[in-house]
Amino acid sequence: MKGVVELVVASGKGGVGKSTIAAALAVHLAGRGYRLAAADADAEAPNLHIVLGVEGWDEEEPYREGRVAYILDDKCTQCGVCAEVCPYGAVEVRGGRHWINPWICEGCITCSAACPVKAIRYRFNVQAGWIRLARSTGHGFPLVSGEILPGRPNSGKIVTEIKNRAKALLGGEGVLLVDAAAGIGCQVISSLTGAQLALLVVEPTPASLSDLRRVHRLAKHFGLASMIAVNKYDINPDMLGEIEEYAESEGVPILGRIPYDEAVPRAIAAGRPVTLHSPGSPAARAIEELAERIASEVLPEWRRWWAKYRPRRPEPYIPVILHPNRGVGGGGG
Repeated sequence: MKGVVELVVASGKGGVGKSTIAAALAVHLAGRGYRLAAADADAEAPNLHIVLGVEGWDEEEPYREGRVAYILDDKCTQCGVCAEVCPYGAVEVRGGRHWINPWICEGCITCSAACPVKAIRYRFNVQAGWIRLARSTGHGFPLVSGEILPGRPNSGKIVTEIKNRAKALLGGEGVLLVDAAAGIGCQVISSLTGAQLALLVVEPTPASLSDLRRVHRLAKHFGLASMIAVNKYDINPDMLGEIEEYAESEGVPILGRIPYDEAVPRAIAAGRPVTLHSPGSPAARAIEELAERIASEVLPEWRRWWAKYRPRRPEPYIPVILHPNRGVGGGGG
């Protein structure tokens, strides 16, 4: 294959087995000779290194971006305007003086714009998290991971940095396998941006199907060609039928159906991909079949696959922007 193809493993709902499948898929593709780099794009709860059994990092460096406000005590008149206007409730009173909580402040400049005596300043380029690299996972490919610090905004930016670091390791050719966060938030948006293919993992429950529709809509917005893997497909035959109906109506191929298997949690507890921990188990065999289909049918001619299964027109996706102090129904006067 020529160039770099980005394959994102995503799911609208957490806990459906996305990282389990992503880890086994990465191991299989590397074993088939693909030049591959993995990116853990869940900066709020990274765990791909745990599933892969990575015990240490070759490189670890602070990730810095953004700003945090603070008050100059010698200029502050304690008027309280900053507390009144702060949309995030970051301004507190401690010991009779106003203080900006750095764990809550998002650097939005509202307080400094409103301060009548200009007593608010900013710390720039603050540490927002960590970027970590394992040059060898023990499975024939590197892993780039990241972790955003509690309370810091812009998790999507650190995901973009994680992806860029992993992509650079490929040197212009290979597969960038991205293990996205659950949901449809900033991290997932950054994971899907610039990618070509998405493997959407779902389980046969009403909540998971509902969230599959949401993340698939997002994938269509970015023009990705999607495919589906149904994990624990045998726990709810009726819901499996609904998932199959949805996939057919959307023209999305189901590449794998993975049965419920107690070997999976045992493999997770052991810190190994299930395909290596329990290779003869039903789930491991099904995941291997899924991975082989991707290795043999999708990636060799991924541009043709993308052209065949990409959305025919962009899906509009307009986020609802809410005021931080108001609920979904508005309520403010």
